[in-house]
This record gives sequence, C-alpha cells and structure tokens, in this order.
Amino acid sequence: MKTYARRPLLLALSITAVATALTAAGTPKAQAEAAAALPALTWRPCAQPAGPAGPAGQECAALPVPLDYRDPDGPQLTLAVSRLRSERPEARRGTLLLIPGGPGGSGVQWLRQKADALRKETAGAYDIVSFDPRGVGDSTTASCELSADDRHLVHLRSWPGPDGEIAENVARSRRIADGCGRHGGAVLRSFSTGNEVRDIDRFRQALGEEKLSAWGVSYGTYVGAVYAQKYPQHTDRWVLDSSGDPDPSRVEQGWLANMSAGADDRFPDFAAWASDPAREAAGLRLAERADDIRPLFLTLAAQLDRKPKESTTAGVPLTGNRLRQALQNALYNDASFVPLARLIQTARNPAATPVLPPQLAQPLRDEDAAVTVGVICNDVRWRGSISSYRRAVTADRARHPLTAGMPVNVTPCAFWKDAPAEKPTRITADGPSNILMIQNRRDPSTPYFGALKMRKALGDRARLVTVDRGGHGVYLGNGNACGDRTVTAFLLAGKRPERDAYCAE
Repeated sequence: MKTYARRPLLLALSITAVATALTAAGTPKAQAEAAAALPALTWRPCAQPAGPAGPAGQECAALPVPLDYRDPDGPQLTLAVSRLRSERPEARRGTLLLIPGGPGGSGVQWLRQKADALRKETAGAYDIVSFDPRGVGDSTTASCELSADDRHLVHLRSWPGPDGEIAENVARSRRIADGCGRHGGAVLRSFSTGNEVRDIDRFRQALGEEKLSAWGVSYGTYVGAVYAQKYPQHTDRWVLDSSGDPDPSRVEQGWLANMSAGADDRFPDFAAWASDPAREAAGLRLAERADDIRPLFLTLAAQLDRKPKESTTAGVPLTGNRLRQALQNALYNDASFVPLARLIQTARNPAATPVLPPQLAQPLRDEDAAVTVGVICNDVRWRGSISSYRRAVTADRARHPLTAGMPVNVTPCAFWKDAPAEKPTRITADGPSNILMIQNRRDPSTPYFGALKMRKALGDRARLVTVDRGGHGVYLGNGNACGDRTVTAFLLAGKRPERDAYCAE
C-alpha cells in the first residue's frame, strides 16, 4: 500500500473524489467494508511543541485515509488525530469533535489551546477529539513551489494596486495556479470539503462511535454543515460557531466577497476603542472622536500607497496594503487592537520605524501557501472574466474603501487547472433538529448576514443565538457569558432555546 510522505504544517484543503463516491460511501455495504478495513488507532502521548506545554493526557495517533475514496485500497494519506479522554468515565456521554477553521487550521493545535477551558465546561461529559485536515500540520501535505514573494499573505490575498489596477494580481494569480497545477499533484487535488467530510466519518468509525457531537468554527461550520447533510444519522449535538453563507453556487468565492461589508460592520468597534480617552496614557488614542478614525486610516493607507515606509524587517516596507491587511487581521478580536493602533501611530510618526507583525513580515511556508488556495479553488468553479473582476474591484473600492476591492478581486482560482470533481453540497432543512448556531453580530470574516442564510437553509434543524459583540469566533472566545452558557447547556443536557435567541453585550 503506497503512503505519501508527510511534511509539517499547512493551511488548506482541496478536491478529488466524485459525486458518485459520496453516494457509494453512504451505503450500508460500503460503510461496513470501510469499517472492516480500518486499522486500529495507536495512541501515544503527543509531542510537546515549543512554548507552553499542552494539556495533560493529550494523545496523538495517525489515521490512514484514501487519497481517492473511489479507490479505498489505493494510495493512502495520513491524518494526524488527537484526543483527550474524559477524566470522569462515569459522566461520559460521548465524543466531541472539534472541527477547525481555515481552510488550513490545525485541529490538534486548537484542541491543545482550548483543552482546559473545554474540559472545565463539559465536566467529563465527552472524550474530546480533533484532527489536522489533509494538508495541515502533521497530516500529509503538498507543495506549489512558489517564490517567497508570492507566499506573502498580502500577495496571496489579491490586494489591488494603489489606483485599483489588477494587472499584477492577474499575473501573480496565474503564476500561483500554474505552480500548484504542476507541483501539487493528486495530493493537492484531494484537498476539499467533500474529502474532509469523508475523512471525519472515517475518523468516527476508527473511534468506534455511532454518533459524534461537534463544535465547528468558521470554515469548520461549513464542514460541519456538510457532514450533517451527508451523515445526519451520525450527528448528536452539533454546534456551528461563526457561519458563512452556504450558497452552493459560490461558497468560498462568496465568503471572500462578503468580507467587504464585514469589515465595515466591525470597524466602528475599533474606532470607539481607539478614540477612548483611556488609550491616552499608553499613546494609543488615535483621535478624539470615533468618527475621525476611519478617514485617518484611509488617508494614512493612501499615503503609504504612494510612499511606503521602511520597517524593521529588511526589504519588507509598510505599504498601504500591508496596513489594510493588518486591519483585517486585527478586526478578528479586540486583543489585536493594541498592536494595530501602535502600528498606525508609528506609521504616522516620521521619526519612528514600524515593526510589522510576523504574519505580514514573513512569507508563508510553501506548504502553507498551497493549502490556503487548495481547498477554495478545488471546492467550486470561480466565476468571472478578467474584465469582470476589474469592474467588481472598481465598484467595491468605492462602496467599501477599507478593503480596497481585495475581497472581489481575481485569485488563483480563476486560472485553476482542474475543474471541481463534484458539486458543492446543498444545505437543506432535511435532517434531525440537533444544531445550535452561535454568531457575533459584527463578524468581519463570516458576517452576520451570511450566517442568516445558513440559518435559513437549515430551517427547523437549527436554532441561532446572536451575540451582540464584534469579532470572529464566539464560544469560549469572546468572554460573553450568555453565549458560553447557552452552548455549554446544549452540549451537556441537549438544552436548546425553543426559538432563536439573543445575548446582549
């Protein structure tokens, strides 16, 4: 049996199995054969990373999965999987799966980060498990052999030129798509939502569980929704935290486009913070009035477009687009407001040299860059001609200047070599009523209006809890006691609001 080599760390997923594989994988005969072929998971203590130690008792294992589910005995990939067994076996009611975001998030790392808080909340009710999807962490990865310049986040994200021109974005997108097409091979083509869903069900079988409960965040909510659509009989208590629009005609292209309005929804939170007199002592108050923060930021970004400022990282100046990307990153959580305000202050000060955060100063690893584009390009055919992208950028820059047209700009997906191997799954109201959605009102990445479309698609299967907060990620993430309490009650007792609910700040 051929096994592809594993490399460390990645950030995405793609596509290779066909629609018929989904049907075949769901038949009783196919499931029985797959279960019989599953090797036992050999658990061992997880290797400890540099930095804070992981939770006591965290175990890791390797799970083989088919490269192509149409050929289950053919080439195999490896998934890194992890678990924390219940510390109170008498209280255990099942297994809770953490479905990471991204595409490209590491579930093994996420489990390590959230273990103590989650153990405290669930009080031994679950074995807690997670995994690194294909292309991530210690799971099998792929490479596009991209240049360091093309691997900078501010280039993988297609920020237009200072005047809105996209010629450079088009050339780079072609280069990236060509590199992934020539070097990624079948492994890169297998990174997809559909295959991640199949891999989750294989993990379930390897664990010997009839049903799983789950907590999916961000992109993980879409993976979780697709799993609940394909394998409803194997879902127990299902939490979708920070959901996007599940429109099967656009999926990831639509999620990216929605970030323009998402940034506008979230920015007032930063403006209020940055104009608060409490920031004065630390030198982080950017203006006396919240209404002045937005024009200040836009003016500064335009100045840096015309004349970038040297940073402490040699050869990597602070440009207008790097400042815009810094803003987008910071809007995810309030804790990032301090470094963003500090960056803005040093950019405004002629005598100061800006210190770029690592995610802006350093290129991504090649494997990480491959995974950031793999899933989004493999999942759905991206629509648009070069001229239509140019028109979209012009219009979006005018409506949403904070994001300067990036969310609707051309990406490598426009030049992707391989057509999607299957159509995205349509999320419907067919299935058990066992889903709890939770959503921040001002989310810059998966905006509230997109989550409402997921809520509508799920119908009576779901209840939505709206939290009057800004940022991305809710449960055990933003300090809202009402939201945390509601999710915990659902996981522990199956208690869910009778109708959609609201949690105040």
